[in-house]
Amino acid sequence: MGKHRSQLKILLLQIRDDQVTCLEELNEFVRFSGLGVEQFELLNGFKTPEFEPTCIEGYDALFIGGSSDASVTQPDRYPFVEDSKRLVLYCLKEEIPVFASCFGFQVAVEALGGRVILDKENMEMGTYRLTLTEAAASDRLFQDVPKEFWAVSGHKERAISLPQEAILLAFSERCPYHAFKIANKPFYGFQFHPEVDPLDLTARITRYQSRYLDSSEMLAEILKDLKETTIANQLIQKFVDRILLS
Repeated sequence: MGKHRSQLKILLLQIRDDQVTCLEELNEFVRFSGLGVEQFELLNGFKTPEFEPTCIEGYDALFIGGSSDASVTQPDRYPFVEDSKRLVLYCLKEEIPVFASCFGFQVAVEALGGRVILDKENMEMGTYRLTLTEAAASDRLFQDVPKEFWAVSGHKERAISLPQEAILLAFSERCPYHAFKIANKPFYGFQFHPEVDPLDLTARITRYQSRYLDSSEMLAEILKDLKETTIANQLIQKFVDRILLS
């Protein structure tokens, strides 16, 4: 007999250095998962830079969010990068479900043998049209998603190769690797932000404008062109329904 939705416990790994964004991100995952806030336990890499992969024991899934404060390309500067990789690998080995967004996607790529680079010239910041691969048509999360859909994306780093065992599910015109799964494992990575909608993005990039954008005019241009991301935002609840509760 499987668990009821209300019995699920999620460990959310956050890589955020300010409390406002930490709370914002938690509320986003709560809102789009259909779970209660009390079902999430937080592990913040800035507050707990060293942790054992066994910290996931007792939880039904690992969720990983994004980060505007750290980069997977700088493990010497951020000690939690290597421990995050070990946690991801442990989850894969133990078949503990993983939903990894943005920073989490990049950690997963590096942990499993792919490569992530800093590429400011091809930075994505705003809403972007994503295209599904043929493999997505038979995937449990993406099988009823349109071939093209809009999603929030905000990143300066990007993958230039995926792990050998990864199956590519989605890409954009600017970023060739936007979503992947591991075959026969409850493991998904998303370079885009399924947990963020246009209102969330507006608050986030307005707060972090100086980190990504050269001028207030650039911010205004991005905000003017935002598209609705309802389809992308549904992926978290689909993960809960189809992977955790199936």
